[in-house]
Amino acid sequence: MALWFRKPYLLIFIFLSFGLKAQIENKKRIPVTANSLEIKGDKNILLLYDLYNKGEEKKAYKKAHFILKSGSNNRSSARANLLLAYYFNKRAIIDSSIYYTNQALKFNTVVNDSLKNRLFSLGYNLLAINYKKRGLLNESKKWHLKGIEVSQKYNETNLYYTHIHGLALAYSELGDYQNALKLFKQCLDYKDDNEIILGSCINLGDIYSRLKDYESANIFYKKGKILCEKTNNNQGKAIILLGLGENYQLLNKQHEALKMFQEASLIADKNELNQLSITARSSIGDIYISLKKYNEAKVIFSEALQKSIHFGLLQNQNYIYDELKKIAIQQDDFKSAYSFFEKSTQIKDSINKLQKIKEINELEIKYKTAQKQKEIETLQFENEAKKLTLDNQEEAIKNMLLQEEISKKNSENAILAFQNSSNKKRNEISLLKKDQQFKDLEINQQKKTKMYTIIGFLILLIPIIGLLFQYYKRLNFQKLVNAKQVEINQQEIEGILKEQELELIKASISGQDNERERISQELHDSIGGNLAAIKLQLNHLNSSNFSNIQKISLQLDETYEQVRSLSHTLLPKKFSQNKFLEVLESYLKNISQASKIKIALLPYPKNEINDLNEEIQIEIFKIIQELLTNTIKHAKASEVEIQLNHIENSMNVLFEDKGIGFETEKYTKGIGFINLETRITKLNGSFLIDSKIDRGTIINIEIPVLFTKSEKKLKSVDLKNQLDKLKSN
Repeated sequence: MALWFRKPYLLIFIFLSFGLKAQIENKKRIPVTANSLEIKGDKNILLLYDLYNKGEEKKAYKKAHFILKSGSNNRSSARANLLLAYYFNKRAIIDSSIYYTNQALKFNTVVNDSLKNRLFSLGYNLLAINYKKRGLLNESKKWHLKGIEVSQKYNETNLYYTHIHGLALAYSELGDYQNALKLFKQCLDYKDDNEIILGSCINLGDIYSRLKDYESANIFYKKGKILCEKTNNNQGKAIILLGLGENYQLLNKQHEALKMFQEASLIADKNELNQLSITARSSIGDIYISLKKYNEAKVIFSEALQKSIHFGLLQNQNYIYDELKKIAIQQDDFKSAYSFFEKSTQIKDSINKLQKIKEINELEIKYKTAQKQKEIETLQFENEAKKLTLDNQEEAIKNMLLQEEISKKNSENAILAFQNSSNKKRNEISLLKKDQQFKDLEINQQKKTKMYTIIGFLILLIPIIGLLFQYYKRLNFQKLVNAKQVEINQQEIEGILKEQELELIKASISGQDNERERISQELHDSIGGNLAAIKLQLNHLNSSNFSNIQKISLQLDETYEQVRSLSHTLLPKKFSQNKFLEVLESYLKNISQASKIKIALLPYPKNEINDLNEEIQIEIFKIIQELLTNTIKHAKASEVEIQLNHIENSMNVLFEDKGIGFETEKYTKGIGFINLETRITKLNGSFLIDSKIDRGTIINIEIPVLFTKSEKKLKSVDLKNQLDKLKSN
């Protein structure tokens, strides 16, 4: 068994340093202070963190959303987003946590470098933890290294040890235990944060357990346990219980290990520690496998799988599918084993694909950086060439100046000779200048006149352009409205047609059943009655023609049996007369042919399902009818798969369609949904709906089954025997 495969996923929960320690639910929390996030001036943010520290996390969640909607300043928005990110991280809702962390970094526009980089360091830590939960360890390692760089630059000791602790976790999960031990022991030197000390104690215990040094592991576990008891740290208690359970498991003390895992599961469920809950259930499943309790293992792994899928935890899903495959092989259910193997392979491909995309992006960034470096070098070379050219030009100018000075000395004598002629020319030039001034005044006057004309034209043109633009926008808007109206009308027509088609299908099946019942009744009541009367009269005739009468009587018997057989054949199929699965398959075949939807039915085991109480069979049949009706009306599905699984005293109905899906948060309950809910409640059952846009819908229904038909019959026989004994006595 891959005992240590799950270990990294419980390690990452122990430390989420925020300056606040509100990550771990306990009665004696270390509160968020205004100084820790430099938010003294904002009363709304102070109230937000005060609520979170008092355990009123739901109120803090709503208050944070109110702050974001009210359009507060960037600093308040950044801190509100960061609190929401921690809220979702605690509940293992990874996508939401990553989204709000990125929003916090986006609004982090504080001028002060120290404050800005502190919030960056907090955000980097949270991104690293989220990617670690998702199983992307190299991505997590990258964000911790960034956080260490920022916190060292501004002497943020608490955040520095936060990232040291996170980096140690990454090393541990990558199998580099020497570096992990070194960093965790370094964290023990930081005495100002109990969270870091507790996390380091637990992780050191885990690593020494992996290295089979159980004595050292127990020393650190005991230190962590003492610290948990002092701070009433439920999360830490759960993690230590998981660590101790795994130690017992490695020492082959299965029952002691099971007790530890079950206690950890209860604490995790009570405190909404979702990933710890998944880990605890996976560990319990491993114990059941080792004890060869395969059915119990399947149930507990199914619970863990549902949580893993709901929270998008890829590594957990992969591990659980591998364990379910092992169980199926042990039970000789090779079809299910192959199905689990395929799903596990798909999860691994998804993880590898995400890692490859990251590598490609990094290579692209390196390529672009190299290209820019080349461009910079080219520009530097061009600048150097321009400098040399300018230097040469300056030298040439100096030489020209020297030549001019020489030429001036040679021309001084010539200048004296031309002075007289130049005086005459000056007078002529002054006259020409006056003429030019008059012409300039005329040209300026013409320019002003043209400018005033253009300005007046523009004043009239701009409003006209504005009106035309508004008219154009209105036309486009009207086109969009018309197109949307056409689309809505088309959808309404399609919905009406589908409803009519469904009603025709139901009416056709009902009409066939009614007609068959009517013909059967006519055959049985009229013809069958007449034949019986004739036979009765023949039996009272004298015995003179006894042989002929006997022949006629035999023929009448044969005819009567044929009519009786035919009448029973024409009756609509009922569960009491036919096997439940045969009736259901016949119904699904009719629906499939009429609606052109491919419907697959996968029952297991068939005999036990056919042997269910008829009342439960009828309700299950009606539930499937209601689900198919909703699928035909709304889902636009091409395929439907229905799985029926009878496990111990429970009946599981898994209904999956490959349709358009819907958002479960925005879904409004209709009559069909209410009918479905009523039927399941009537059977004391429960159900879950999982649906996303363009992914289809999965509905999982669990119905308790007290006893089957055969068991009920045996009980009635026992009761009858007891009554007979009482009468005889």
